[in-house]
Amino acid sequence: MFDFTESPLTLFILLINVLVSGYALFMDHGLVDRLSFKPQRILHDREYYRLFSAGFVHVGLGHLAFNMITLYFFGPLLEQILGPVKFLLLYFGSELAAHGLSLLLHKQSTSYAAVGASGAISGVVFAYCLFFPFQKIYLYFMIGIPAILFAVGYVGFSIYAMKQKHEGMTGGIAHEAHLGGALGGLLLTILLEPRSLQIFLGQLGF
Repeated sequence: MFDFTESPLTLFILLINVLVSGYALFMDHGLVDRLSFKPQRILHDREYYRLFSAGFVHVGLGHLAFNMITLYFFGPLLEQILGPVKFLLLYFGSELAAHGLSLLLHKQSTSYAAVGASGAISGVVFAYCLFFPFQKIYLYFMIGIPAILFAVGYVGFSIYAMKQKHEGMTGGIAHEAHLGGALGGLLLTILLEPRSLQIFLGQLGF
């Protein structure tokens, strides 16, 4: 079990997600709509707060649990490696990158909406892949694959799923946010901690 005294910001983000999402799910269902990522409300009504607030509400307990469990396993270690300030920049920078790509792709849509911390957490996971490319990441907590293969597969699947979505063949998962957050997290980690690239290349034998 992680010692959250060494990674208090991860615990804080986790608790805020649980509290806000729990309140929205059980006390105020309208809060999801008021905080969700909506391109038209951002661009035309200047509700810029939605670029960040959407990351604190989820559509269901399963959605919330999956994101928070992932944050629990990857967040504390990254916070200890990067330090609290850089970890915050990584987390919220990844969320901004996730919504930035979504905004670019859906700026004409009047109905598009998205919620959840997946974009930010994708950035955290990809930062982990940079530091530990050969450590195993477990899909569905059972199937372990090296982090570097997970990252390549994640990007490939996200691009494929985005293409299928535009053709009307997928459901409501915001794959573009996942991709934007993952790539944003990768670049932010290199910018915030340049030695991460040296560590990555060193483990590859370069």
